Amino acid sequence: MNIEEICADMAEKAGSIEPLGKTLLFQLDDERMLLDGSGDSNRVSIVTGQEVDAECTVRMSLDTYGKLQRKEIKHFMAVASGKIKVVGDFSIAAKLKKLT
Repeated sequence: MNIEEICADMAEKAGSIEPLGKTLLFQLDDERMLLDGSGDSNRVSIVTGQEVDAECTVRMSLDTYGKLQRKEIKHFMAVASGKIKVVGDFSIAAKLKKLT
């Protein structure tokens, strides 16, 4: 999957859940994607190359993201093994299960 496909998939999933009430930045290798749930809906956009402040940042490889999508690894194990790194408000990152 490329970042455009990931963003479209994430936007579809994020649109089906309640607004997060916060911002979540995904760093997937060299690509960056922002999920802004601070308004009345969740909006997802590609922000590669832009400076963005977010309340939580989740870093992982595109490969790890793909494995999460295919249910080849579990979120908890990916965090525990260091494949996913979370900085900031971890309660937002806990909602990732609904998005992958």
